Amino acid sequence: MSDKRITVRVDKIIRSKRRTLGLEISQDARLIIRAPYGVSLHDVQKVVFEKSSWIKAKQKIARQRCLQKMPRNFLERENFLYLGESYPLIILENSKSPLLFDKEFRLMRKYLSSAQRLFVDWYKKQADLKIKERLNFYSELLGCKYNKFAVSNAKRRWGSCNSKGNIYINWRLIMAPPRILDYVVVHELVHLKEKNHSKKFWGRVGKVYADYKDKRRWLKENGYLLTI
Repeated sequence: MSDKRITVRVDKIIRSKRRTLGLEISQDARLIIRAPYGVSLHDVQKVVFEKSSWIKAKQKIARQRCLQKMPRNFLERENFLYLGESYPLIILENSKSPLLFDKEFRLMRKYLSSAQRLFVDWYKKQADLKIKERLNFYSELLGCKYNKFAVSNAKRRWGSCNSKGNIYINWRLIMAPPRILDYVVVHELVHLKEKNHSKKFWGRVGKVYADYKDKRRWLKENGYLLTI
């Protein structure tokens, strides 16, 4: 960006029909600007300059979280998340299946080299079952009929829906507490009626979850933990 006063790098600007300008710090500390079509680059620069201290503070936190995110080694007693709870990994010499779950994860030793793939496949299967269940429950509650659902492998989006009524929700949410998963489900279902994040949109979400801001905050602060 050309304004020499600005020492913060803008990584991406996304323009849409939204009414306000928003700043987003991604999990990998990138600065993303969400702006209305009519907002000039000069106005974007001005807001970034005014919010530079806040941006740098948030980016510092994001970078620290990235450093804290420990790589998975798939060792005996290593803990893995499922529906907000932490469960240990047990390595077995023999088992009925390469990976099983029963209040603990049980992995056959000979499949250690494929452990990450096995975990991802297991999580995706559980996510598909659980999210369908929650979608059906909340779609009836809200009177929102969706077309079809699929688990998403997106890196930075927890959920999305399109004009055809198709809903996509990140499989990694199966690691989050159920209330967080439910919030994302409700969020996407409400988008079937309210296409943007207007006051009316949040009003509809708030009728189901009055504390939706707390759930949004949880995802921003803890989303980096939902990984394998």
